[in-house]
Amino acid sequence: MTESKPSGLKNPEAAVRGLGAATLGFEVIVLLLMIAPLKMLAGDRSGPPIIAVVVLTVVAAILTGMMKRNWAWAAGSGVQVLLLAGGFLHWTLAAVGVIFGLAWVYALHVRRSILG
Repeated sequence: MTESKPSGLKNPEAAVRGLGAATLGFEVIVLLLMIAPLKMLAGDRSGPPIIAVVVLTVVAAILTGMMKRNWAWAAGSGVQVLLLAGGFLHWTLAAVGVIFGLAWVYALHVRRSILG
């Protein structure tokens, strides 16, 4: 029988919430910074990708403050999947989706290894 060793953190739940919130917070910043280059790269067809970026930014910003709830982690995963699917609107959304998808997978891995 293997026992999991303690993480050494005084409040592991808060540390994991902080990691999830920070990951989503960085994603919000990158998505906002993505709007101007996207407008230049997509040209006349920039409307739908920019709308997708704005919607995902708002959802990610809301989730950043809701990381205490277990469902927020699943919703954060949904944001990553939607961002990847946004690649059908413009390739830059998929590129950012891959980067933050990997960061989110790492955050989920840390959460599982700390909280069990």
